[in-house]
Amino acid sequence: MDYAQIEQNLISELKLDPINAKVYLLVTCNGKMSGNVIADRLNITLTEAKKASSELMTLGAFIDVSETEFEAMHPRFTAVNMYRRMCERENTEFKRNKVVDSIGVFLEKPYEDARTK
Repeated sequence: MDYAQIEQNLISELKLDPINAKVYLLVTCNGKMSGNVIADRLNITLTEAKKASSELMTLGAFIDVSETEFEAMHPRFTAVNMYRRMCERENTEFKRNKVVDSIGVFLEKPYEDARTK
């Protein structure tokens, strides 16, 4: 599995907006960053970066460490949390999803590497 496949799985399995999926991957794999850095790295507007980060906080994937910086929570937890919330929104049964589990497993190493530099 590669990052493009993870991004597709975030969109298909968790129903993330494509920009939200890109923002989630960027911060998860690179560590906390400001809305300005997110916007620069993804070539999106600051408004889009802040909106995506705010939505990811609502989904349980991000925390705000200050008014301008965002940090991802551990991917093993966030993948399942986002899936649970998606099930609630879609009014579907929450049950084990191997694709969602694989997202957390795949992103665990880059997440840890970015925080132990």
